[in-house]
Amino acid sequence: MQTTFDRTKPVAIGSDHAGFEYKTIVIELLEGMGFHVNDAGTYDVQSVDYPDFAHPVAHMVENGDACCGMLLCGSGNGVAITANKHAGIRAALCWTGEIAALARQHNNANILCIPARFVSVTVMEEMITAFLNTDFEGGRHEKRVEKMRV
Repeated sequence: MQTTFDRTKPVAIGSDHAGFEYKTIVIELLEGMGFHVNDAGTYDVQSVDYPDFAHPVAHMVENGDACCGMLLCGSGNGVAITANKHAGIRAALCWTGEIAALARQHNNANILCIPARFVSVTVMEEMITAFLNTDFEGGRHEKRVEKMRV
């Protein structure tokens, strides 16, 4: 069973232009919670391609250079699909705190994907708090998570 994330390692974060403004809020929230942040970009609202930021975040989590990841784009789908191409990544597209907690409890998610155009800042903060403070339950869920590997 995996416990909540190791605060001695940074949280990897990335977004495209649609998620940039929320990303700045997420960074402040994470730093306020005592996490270091490794920001893979983007760094402004100019149009960019989300895989250019999702891949580096997934690599950091995959290699153990980050305890977990946060990815943001307009719908959350593009970054989730991209991150989930990486072995060992379980990127969860969430839209409520409850779903973020379940992604950790049942799926051992290690990257939270946030649909910046579809959730409020308050809901986003609830998702992040739930994601970071919820343990993987293991047990009956362990064999299901193991079956995700190809």
